[in-house]
Amino acid sequence: MKKQSTRRAFLTSSARALSGAALAALAPAGARAQGRKKMNVLFMMADDLNNDLGLYGHPMVQSPHIDALAETGLRFDHAYCQVPWCSPSRSSMLTGKRPGRTGIYNNNIHFRENLPRTVTLPQLFRDNGYFTARVGKIFHYGVPGEIGTSGVMDDPPSWDQTVNPRGRDKDEEDKVFSLVPGSYGGVLSWYAADGTDQEQTDGVGASEAIELLEKVGDRPFFLAVGFYRPHTPFVAPKKYFDLYPRNQIEPATAPEGHDDDLPAAALASRKREELRFTDPLRRECIQAYYASNTFMDAQAGRVLKALDRLGLRGNTVVVFTSDHGYHLGEHGLWKKQSLFEQSARVPLVISAPGMKARGKATGRPAELLDLYPTLADLCGLDAPKDLDGVSLRPLLDDPGASSKVGAITLMRHRSAMGYALRTERYRYIEWDGGAKGVQLYDHRDDPQELNNLAKTKRHTRVRAKLKATLQEMLDESNARKNQDA
Repeated sequence: MKKQSTRRAFLTSSARALSGAALAALAPAGARAQGRKKMNVLFMMADDLNNDLGLYGHPMVQSPHIDALAETGLRFDHAYCQVPWCSPSRSSMLTGKRPGRTGIYNNNIHFRENLPRTVTLPQLFRDNGYFTARVGKIFHYGVPGEIGTSGVMDDPPSWDQTVNPRGRDKDEEDKVFSLVPGSYGGVLSWYAADGTDQEQTDGVGASEAIELLEKVGDRPFFLAVGFYRPHTPFVAPKKYFDLYPRNQIEPATAPEGHDDDLPAAALASRKREELRFTDPLRRECIQAYYASNTFMDAQAGRVLKALDRLGLRGNTVVVFTSDHGYHLGEHGLWKKQSLFEQSARVPLVISAPGMKARGKATGRPAELLDLYPTLADLCGLDAPKDLDGVSLRPLLDDPGASSKVGAITLMRHRSAMGYALRTERYRYIEWDGGAKGVQLYDHRDDPQELNNLAKTKRHTRVRAKLKATLQEMLDESNARKNQDA
């Protein structure tokens, strides 16, 4: 094999013009002096990461750097995506608008086709004098990819600079094991790689992010770092696989008759090849997912250490999250695109200078689209008035402060459109308004969502109240649709 470069990345032409010393000189001296007073943002996002992390109490997965970040910030225990699929989730989060307004329900449409004049989260910062840069996957594009390849969906108005890292994991795809030979990104697949962290795509991305931090100078910045892992194929250096012996991994199982009281749409994300999954392969797959989590955590740690080394932490809001959750066999499901907890829930940590709730957790519901108004609020920027999210800033001082009543996640399958409302206690799901099924789970007694209470008479009032709350929240969003025209 030819010697691999440890620093491979593809930059747009505008990005090349912004490299080096020119980056710090973009703004006039007066603007740069004012920039010292502005709060920076480091926005880090994993891909397909569920809450299998140390900070959420997982008994095996090691995530020391994200755990440490949570000790300086607030951990959100009930944070949820708007759609458990890459592009729809990211489009909603970065526009601050629910999918009913973005019109994005799959990975095939760019949100600008529907909302050409929308100001995105990074664009708001750019319009206010910030240097905005993206490293890796923030808006949806290939895993990993390169500008100009199929599947690339970026947004030039949002960024001064973009970097699309690519490492040896992409070059060595022929070594990846897949349940469907020759398919990787959309199929369960994995590989314990040779070489160093820095040779992998996320390692390259972390290095590029660190270089940007070193060069940004005194101009305020919004730096978004999108990690590809643990998205399939689950690739990480072998040392991370060694942390998780397969004989210590117990795949999830569902009780007999589990499917009997579920709407067909609830299980529509099952794939044919996964039905043939043997227990040894399940253990291999979960091992690879955990290894990818810990590898990704190590790269996030490198960026955070650079932020500290450069003396930037005291003036930077740090966010860590994922675009959606991920199934590892729960309910007989793998991957995403369901409305169960494991698919809809995301990890979320916000660490902001001066916050009072450092090292604490909140059980208040939060949504990814809340990040737009939250970051604007923390940095003193005027966000658009038509956002569907709310600022989470009050929770950073008081984790028990009043907040939204619930979080909404939707998923459209060929057979039905499903909406889920998650409150602190319940998950309520309806398919085609209830015509194709309803699900109700009480997380106080049933955190694994194995007992559907939708048809029990004792929960008739709860079900009716949650249905009304869901509709009220959707109506509020639909009322804002007129402003998008």
